[in-house]
Amino acid sequence: MFFFIGGIQPRTVKLDDTPRTCPSCGHISCRQKKTDHYFSLFFIPLFPVKKESPFLDCEHCGRKFEVNGSPLDVDFDRYQKQCPYCGRPLDPDFDTCPSCGKKVR
Repeated sequence: MFFFIGGIQPRTVKLDDTPRTCPSCGHISCRQKKTDHYFSLFFIPLFPVKKESPFLDCEHCGRKFEVNGSPLDVDFDRYQKQCPYCGRPLDPDFDTCPSCGKKVR
């Protein structure tokens, strides 16, 4: 009896090491990355199955953007509110920032 462990797994690589300004939080922590999906056999990526386009990934707030700066998040309007102290995105219902603990209203 033989078992083969295989499947499709994503692999994200950093394309550019130069940080850029995040359109959402304003920190200089966006990096250009690319995620490709590989066919793997025994957890070893063998060949690419699906290639994605490059995107910007903010390491501070976790948001993802297209290279031109438009958001990739589906619910972008939900994160329009930001903490005035630390700059992290907030849910509109929050009275206190969960990151820094300060009152926002």
